[in-house]
Amino acid sequence: MQISELIKSSGKYDLTVFSEESIDRIEENILEDKGKFFIKCLVRERDIQVKPEEIVRQLMIDKLINEYNYPKDLLRVEHTVTFGKEKKSADIVILNKADKTSVYCVLEIKKYNLKEGKEQLKSYTNATGAPLAVWTNGTEIDFYERLDPNYFEPLSDIPKANETIDDVKNERFTYLGLMQKDRLLEERKSLKALIQEIEDEVLANAGVDVFEEVFKLIFTKLYDEMESSEDRVSIERDFKRIKKDNPDLTDKEVLDKIDNSDFRKLEFRSRGDAYHTKEVINELFKKAKNKWQGIFDQGEPLRITDVNHLQICVGFLQNVKLFNSNLQVIDEAFEYLVNKSAKGEKGQYFTPRNVIDMCVYMMNPKPSEYMIDTACGSCGFTVHTLFNVWNKLQNQGKANFHNFSNQKLTQEQKDYVVKVFGIDFDEKSVRVARTLNMIAGDGRTNVLHLNTLDYTRWEEKIKDSEWGRTYLEGFYRLLDLAKDRKNPKEFNFDMVMANPPFAGDIKDGRLISDYNVAFNKGKKVNKISRDILFIERNLDFLKDGGRMAIVLPQGRFNNTSDERIREFVMEKARLIAVVGLDGNTFKPHTGTKTSVLFVQKWDDKINPKVEDYPVFMAVSENSGKDNSGEEIYEVDEKTGERKVDEHNHLMQKHDLDDIAFAFEKWAKENKLSFWK
Repeated sequence: MQISELIKSSGKYDLTVFSEESIDRIEENILEDKGKFFIKCLVRERDIQVKPEEIVRQLMIDKLINEYNYPKDLLRVEHTVTFGKEKKSADIVILNKADKTSVYCVLEIKKYNLKEGKEQLKSYTNATGAPLAVWTNGTEIDFYERLDPNYFEPLSDIPKANETIDDVKNERFTYLGLMQKDRLLEERKSLKALIQEIEDEVLANAGVDVFEEVFKLIFTKLYDEMESSEDRVSIERDFKRIKKDNPDLTDKEVLDKIDNSDFRKLEFRSRGDAYHTKEVINELFKKAKNKWQGIFDQGEPLRITDVNHLQICVGFLQNVKLFNSNLQVIDEAFEYLVNKSAKGEKGQYFTPRNVIDMCVYMMNPKPSEYMIDTACGSCGFTVHTLFNVWNKLQNQGKANFHNFSNQKLTQEQKDYVVKVFGIDFDEKSVRVARTLNMIAGDGRTNVLHLNTLDYTRWEEKIKDSEWGRTYLEGFYRLLDLAKDRKNPKEFNFDMVMANPPFAGDIKDGRLISDYNVAFNKGKKVNKISRDILFIERNLDFLKDGGRMAIVLPQGRFNNTSDERIREFVMEKARLIAVVGLDGNTFKPHTGTKTSVLFVQKWDDKINPKVEDYPVFMAVSENSGKDNSGEEIYEVDEKTGERKVDEHNHLMQKHDLDDIAFAFEKWAKENKLSFWK
């Protein structure tokens, strides 16, 4: 019997965390009797009817016996746990080898949902006094050490039969180990989900700013991974060599053959001594602040003062590989952390990575060109523009969709970093954006904390010494591109890409007086939507012949009342393309229907004004999200398992790449200046 079919048909469990050898052994134990299937329990040694939960339990028992080397006489199934007068049964327990009566580890499978399963696991673990706990549904697996009834610290694994908990905590752990035990891959978890667990476990009532403290930890962990970048290069080189000589080996088997004896030990780890953990993480945070200056004040400490709280937070994140993940992994987490209610009121949501990739590919940036995002949020457009151009510099002009890597940059790649700019007026978003840009850009960034629309007051920022320490260098580089440094209204950028806030009106008469679109038949309007002002502002940032991609609410394209806005745009620029986005694109934040507008400013040389010309039109029917805003992933038709990309991360299922490639073909056929 193919147990994978039974498991997948349940829709609740999976076999991802188990080896093929384990699955084969369990399948061999299944017998059919009168149309029903039974399996002989590895512990109880009697036939049990085959159900998805029982399959996962038997696989977990097999794992304990064959991978962790626990003898059968230390394992119990349906172990009785007493709660006062009530008695319940734990799925699996491991007994202490010293007395073979007390419980060493509780394993829970019944509750396939993590939140429910974890609560039940905690209650069983507390009731038995066990120091270790494991929850799995076959797709995800979580290991914990019980510090006290309230706190369960994540572990990278549980000890094997001949190991102790300290052996697990103090193991020599390098970047190779991180690749082998990446929680995002092994457990199919998201960084956002782990942060939510951190909140639930320790930070909700810890009296700290969750955004600030988790941001610091991610910042510190990125630094720790960056310090092992040479090891990553060695791993990739050895991987290719071993794979070439042994093409039949799985990726896991290849990684197991790589020698990491000379690799640097990763420092972002939970130790057996919580006070030692705090010392190491604090020192690591200081080094990160020194390398990437301007994100945190040099004197800013980690404010998670309870050593157990910090130990648990580190435990949650230590086995998450942040580099070589697609940026959506990190950005989704930061979007959750940034004050969503404040951003939501402004109609500003971080742009999904597949939309960004499509826009950047269609805009086809060149190494000689300057780009800006005027409402940058976490700076997806800027970072992916860097990725696009860097790929072209590496691959003789050919770009592809790239990932966030701790690779060393060439001088050409470093030089391009300062040609990319981002502006946002939300301080937390700017700090996230600066972090991602600075790390990607080898310590340099042009991300600025400014109000894009209120440019007449930019000069006042120079008087703020604290602002100047962080942003002045990038601000002067921005002014270098202004047509008039004293009046930074018009600029000479080659590209603008932005997803501006499109909720809420601006009523400040002083501000809107600076915009032509704020006048209707010569009379200034009393209020105007932010996104309309951004349309004009973005066009002002472009030099003649420059091009823009901007996400707008669908109404701007077809509302009768917005006809004058459309006429304003057409007077200044050629309409190149309109891509209608699926209604689920920005869910769960908003179901507002949006489209991306692509235009190129008129220019006598490269884009002379004409009355009649073709326009590329496309509609996305698959955003990669379902109606609730949950991501939809590519699935292997044969195995039913979710596909992973070259970096072993889940692949979102959408049609935006196809639209980008179709546009490339159309743009070349129509000889657009930036696709010749």
